[in-house]
Amino acid sequence: MKKLLLTILLTPMITFSQEKEVLRYFKSKDSLVGVKDKAGRIIVPAQFKVFSYLKDGDPVEGETIFFDGNKEGEKPEKNAWGNVYDRNGTFLYKPFLYDNGADYFSEGLRRLVKNGKVGFADRNGKIIIEAEHDFVSPFNYGYAAFCDGCDWEKTNDEHRSIVGGKWGVMNIKGQTVQSLANPTAQDVEIDGKYYPNPFQYNEKEKSILQFFEKREKKLSDLYYVNFYNKLSENEKNLFFEIVERPKENFPYYQVNTYNHRKKDLDMLYRFKFLVSEDGKTFYGIEDFNEKKIPFENWLKAEIKSAEEFQKEHKDNPNKFINK
Repeated sequence: MKKLLLTILLTPMITFSQEKEVLRYFKSKDSLVGVKDKAGRIIVPAQFKVFSYLKDGDPVEGETIFFDGNKEGEKPEKNAWGNVYDRNGTFLYKPFLYDNGADYFSEGLRRLVKNGKVGFADRNGKIIIEAEHDFVSPFNYGYAAFCDGCDWEKTNDEHRSIVGGKWGVMNIKGQTVQSLANPTAQDVEIDGKYYPNPFQYNEKEKSILQFFEKREKKLSDLYYVNFYNKLSENEKNLFFEIVERPKENFPYYQVNTYNHRKKDLDMLYRFKFLVSEDGKTFYGIEDFNEKKIPFENWLKAEIKSAEEFQKEHKDNPNKFINK
């Protein structure tokens, strides 16, 4: 199934932090990059070859410092890209290499590489799952596939695939989960096997999800308006799940949207939402920097985009009707 509009994959920067000390990137005479605080004190020395469009004086976004490149004179680590430090200048980890850059956050976790193995860190830079496997996929619907004894095989100049090894599935605690012998419709299919539905909610969280479930038909029609193939109503079903809860430096619930097979719709920001800690204020995520906007404004922009698309493509098979 192919979409007419493609999402450009860019490495997201987390912008939902509470007020913190202003840190800024700076460049040395030989164009190496470091970080200083507001008073000019060096937090991280200028020692990184950075490949993003970083300007001298740009602010550090989020809870960690990210250098989009390798340290001068340091041998690059296989399958890693960039370096992450805490805001005190302590090295934390190297992100996993994905799509010619650092891995993105998926369900609140980002892959990292240490000594050739892959693990996960959260948006605060804390290592949540130790680097113990040869490869791990991003989290989707509460699970991530992993393999040991596998290796990369080059398929063309830009892409590689994983071959061989022994595969398994882990939950967000890093625990291996066994497939079900007698799955139900509530369970999750991964590579032909089924696993228990990982999501459980209290009453406030159920109320948050009801906000989206009541709008499921409209959100589904908006999302699928630009698909080439005619879809059945069952194929257009959406699921909404809370994948992050309020924590230090992140006072929100994050709600992700999944298709009828419980697969993430997009890898970055589309149809992902934030809800205030009290469960009363709803936001859409607007761009790859994860800027939040009021849900109603987000919805109006999506409706406008869908209506404009239909004017230009009157034969689109999955119609959006605003009602």
